[in-house]
Amino acid sequence: MLPAWVPGLIVLLTLGIMILANSIKVLREYERGVIFRLGRLIGEKGPGLIFLIPMVDRMERVSLRVIALDVPPQDVITKDNVSVKVNAVLYFRVVKAADAVVNVQDYFFATSQMAQTTLRSVLGEHELDDLLAERERINQKLQRIIDERTDPWGIKVSAVEVKDVDLPEGMRRAIARQAEAERERRAKVIHAEGEFQASEKLTQAAEVIAREPATMQLRYLQTLTEIAMDKNSTIIFPVPIDILKTLMERGSEKKA
Repeated sequence: MLPAWVPGLIVLLTLGIMILANSIKVLREYERGVIFRLGRLIGEKGPGLIFLIPMVDRMERVSLRVIALDVPPQDVITKDNVSVKVNAVLYFRVVKAADAVVNVQDYFFATSQMAQTTLRSVLGEHELDDLLAERERINQKLQRIIDERTDPWGIKVSAVEVKDVDLPEGMRRAIARQAEAERERRAKVIHAEGEFQASEKLTQAAEVIAREPATMQLRYLQTLTEIAMDKNSTIIFPVPIDILKTLMERGSEKKA
């Protein structure tokens, strides 16, 4: 028969081992422990082996790794009254674990809500053309505003990227028509500039021909050479009056 005190000793040893096991915590390299002693914050600890006073200390684990937060599509009305759906992705991490635990109830949910409201308010200040063409500048503005508002929570926002802008079907057709009209305008402008430059060159050529009448005859002969390559058409070519006058004068001299 075992002494009466042996079962009690076994129970005490078991409780002691359980309490000791619960008082030892191991934190990874990317984790920090926020320690509360009798409800009061005493600071951050980690990484590595952490010892807690049983029944006195309580620890909250906080990860310091970068979190990619997908901001769901938001209905945005732009400055020029166009309704679009915009979604984005937010990259942030905890830099002060104690602030993330003490100053906000759920820093992940709070950051998500802050990103959604800021996305709607900032994009509503821009026109649709700016939203499509100046996305990098808008991303930087979103990152700066969200980072400032989440700083009291110990959050550092490293980047905000607008992923997709979903336009209504009617607006897509209008943008396509606008792009087509812009291309036609550029084509007409280029054509007009070409005609203007050609007219300047023709004016210069006319001035040269006016100074040297013989060049007109050479130009006629060159034109004949160019169009003579096509043998399937009948060509009516005007003969300069000067050439006919010269031939008539030579004929009269021979008869005389």
